[in-house]
Amino acid sequence: MPIRMAGVVALLALSATATAQVEKTFPTDDEIKLILTQTERAVQQYKPVLDQFQLQLGDKVKDAVTTDRELVAALETAVKAFRNKPQGFNGPLGFSLFEWLDDAACNSLLCANSASTEATTQLLNGNAGKANALISLAQRCADVSTLINTVSETAGALYQRYLGAITDVAGQAVTAVQKCTDALKRQK
Repeated sequence: MPIRMAGVVALLALSATATAQVEKTFPTDDEIKLILTQTERAVQQYKPVLDQFQLQLGDKVKDAVTTDRELVAALETAVKAFRNKPQGFNGPLGFSLFEWLDDAACNSLLCANSASTEATTQLLNGNAGKANALISLAQRCADVSTLINTVSETAGALYQRYLGAITDVAGQAVTAVQKCTDALKRQK
């Protein structure tokens, strides 16, 4: 029995050491909070663009704007949740944040495309004033898309780091268990 107890103590010591070494690679609270701040700023720039998009293109984009507003609400909810518990990013919900950011970047680029297309139509119809307003909207949509895409890439890199760290921890735990199992087998 004392030998088995020594094996258990060795397992715990190995696990603690392995975890301490790998924790350095997990995204930190400060890194996660930075992503949250960047997300908030991007969302604050995206909201008025959505308002302008809906105002200028009306019913043509009603469903798209509704979907984008739901996406914005999801991002705002995630930011609030992660502010209270940043390490919640290091799990499945971190991937959701990354996905929502990626979707918002794509959707804002679609906004730019729609506004550009409509600007061309307006220009061909001789409505230069409306075309200029739509070109301005297209540029704002493209700018917001670039911003959100940058935040999304950073969130993706942090999440990838989390996945690598959790894989390392799992691998080290398996190695530690195997060593303990081998030690126990030798003692029999």
